[in-house]
Amino acid sequence: MSATPPDAPDPPQASNVDRGELGKFEALAHRFWDPDGEFRPLHRLNPVRAQFVADRARLTGARVLDVGCGGGLLAESLCRAGGTVTAIDLAPGMIDAARLHAAEGNLTIDYRTVSAESVARGEPRSFDVITCMEMLEHVPDPAAMLATLAELTRPGGHVFISTIHRNLRSFLSAIVAAEYVLGLLPRGTHQYERLIRPSELARWGRTAGLSLLEIAGLDFDPFTGRCALSRDPSVNYLAHFTSAHP
Repeated sequence: MSATPPDAPDPPQASNVDRGELGKFEALAHRFWDPDGEFRPLHRLNPVRAQFVADRARLTGARVLDVGCGGGLLAESLCRAGGTVTAIDLAPGMIDAARLHAAEGNLTIDYRTVSAESVARGEPRSFDVITCMEMLEHVPDPAAMLATLAELTRPGGHVFISTIHRNLRSFLSAIVAAEYVLGLLPRGTHQYERLIRPSELARWGRTAGLSLLEIAGLDFDPFTGRCALSRDPSVNYLAHFTSAHP
């Protein structure tokens, strides 16, 4: 794994981050790579998310940024698909878990404990492909985060988002069932008011200079573990944007 300079984490006021939300994931970092643990749904979703990206953007030789990478699940998939991957997260425990797992797999991934805003200040318009999965619903200002992702993207580059719709069905499925009935996720993982409607995401993208190409549903069967793309984005969904900047 590549050597990286010591991280210089951003001060809390400099980042679009909720420290309480960050703490939830930091506390579980040591469990990230357990496929039957608290992050089991992510392990099931990841192959579909990774394929969605690979089918829509050329990864071989591309400079890729995974924002909110957690323990490195998607970053490793993108690296194996040929991308030159930088992956960032503000939870130090997650980055430690990611670096260790990448080293065990002999993968070269540039992991950094920094914010997207910090990378954008130093490396604007530098990435061919940007992914931000299951993160927007955990930040205080998702519209500002989307603007930061646009600032990071090269002209003609790709931005991929996954998040959760805000409606009655998603409340019952992603919060009541997943967290309180089936125990697929720790209780309190998601807050209903922070879930994001596709129309909101599309509007923020346009404001940021991104063009929305596609929205696809991401169906997950909690009983079989089966995950697949669908035409129904009413709960989990993926969005594909391209940079409209000249």
